[in-house]
Amino acid sequence: MSSRTRWLLPAGIEEVLPKEAAVLESYRRRSLDLFAAWGYQLVIPPFIEFLDSLLIGECEDLNLQTFKLTDQLSGRTMGVRADMTPQVARIDAHMIKSNAPSRLCYCGTVLNTRPETAGGTRSPLQLGAELYGHNGLASDTEIISLMTTTLQTSGIDQTLLDIGHTGIYEALVTAAKLDDEIEGDLFSMLQRKSSPDITSLLATIECDSNLKQAIIKLVDLHGTADVLQQAREVLAVGGDKVLQCINYIEELTSNLSTKLGNTAIHYDLAEARGYHYQKGIVFTAFCAKSGTELARGGRYDNIGETFGRARPATGFSTDLRQLITASKLTPSAQSTPAIYAPLDDDPNLSATVTELRSQGRTVINGLTEDADEANALGCTQILYNKNKQWVIKDI
Repeated sequence: MSSRTRWLLPAGIEEVLPKEAAVLESYRRRSLDLFAAWGYQLVIPPFIEFLDSLLIGECEDLNLQTFKLTDQLSGRTMGVRADMTPQVARIDAHMIKSNAPSRLCYCGTVLNTRPETAGGTRSPLQLGAELYGHNGLASDTEIISLMTTTLQTSGIDQTLLDIGHTGIYEALVTAAKLDDEIEGDLFSMLQRKSSPDITSLLATIECDSNLKQAIIKLVDLHGTADVLQQAREVLAVGGDKVLQCINYIEELTSNLSTKLGNTAIHYDLAEARGYHYQKGIVFTAFCAKSGTELARGGRYDNIGETFGRARPATGFSTDLRQLITASKLTPSAQSTPAIYAPLDDDPNLSATVTELRSQGRTVINGLTEDADEANALGCTQILYNKNKQWVIKDI
């Protein structure tokens, strides 16, 4: 590698410069303070741990996204976290002793082998909240409400909430008695919403024709509240399990109706992303204006079983950097005026600087006697000696 390219970063890996870092830290503090006000306690999982602890269930996507290496001390395979949810589940399973519901939150960098979108980041700053120990409408309502409040607090004023339920797809697949290979192909096609591929695949298997049609039509069951009634008719062949899932979505929506503010609701009954470990409601928040995904989450009951303690669980996560991009706030709006303290050994100046910093003011000490240093450092105010007292004036 030549000296001219030595400083280049790998694709999808970014560094954060001062102005953006200031905004990022402001959002982080604001979000964690919000979580604390809702009763969510901060945890800080390790950046790396043994692979079998990081990979939950049969989630192949998480496996492919995880960087792996060998621990020189134990000889075991380790992984750099690609998602903090499994780590928080492990903490709840082993470190939280209470059987009462626990509310945990986190914020930290995760590392992915590939970006989720073309040109996207491989090192998101993942912010999230998880609620363990309760199964039902109350906890799902709380998590979705907290997610939308987090977006609003970050300056996102108009969002679109997309809601689905993995139980619908699971019930149809179970009724169709598909083997693992065919089911895997069907799942991939369903997420691409490729009706022709689904039709061709189902034509190769023996299955009730009405059930085949229900699976094919599942792709088109998305839209406003009318789609729920349509789904009851189209998917009735899936049995009571499917109808229970649809009813649950409707009840959840009713609970959320007074809590979401300026958030529109959209339904996508074919949405089952992450269903290998998510079992129940799944949801995604989008920016209403640009269509950019802002946050996602869902229920993943008994995730802690892998760690010896099965508990109901629901949660959400977001990339804090993406929120900054989508927010109306800008780095300049977050900047605070800096005060320049000239190079002087007067004890009164030192005492004044200490007092101002204790008040949360930014004071930069001069290192030279150059009169232009204050401007070069971006200071908008300066301390000057007036009758042996150091006072502030605008530059």
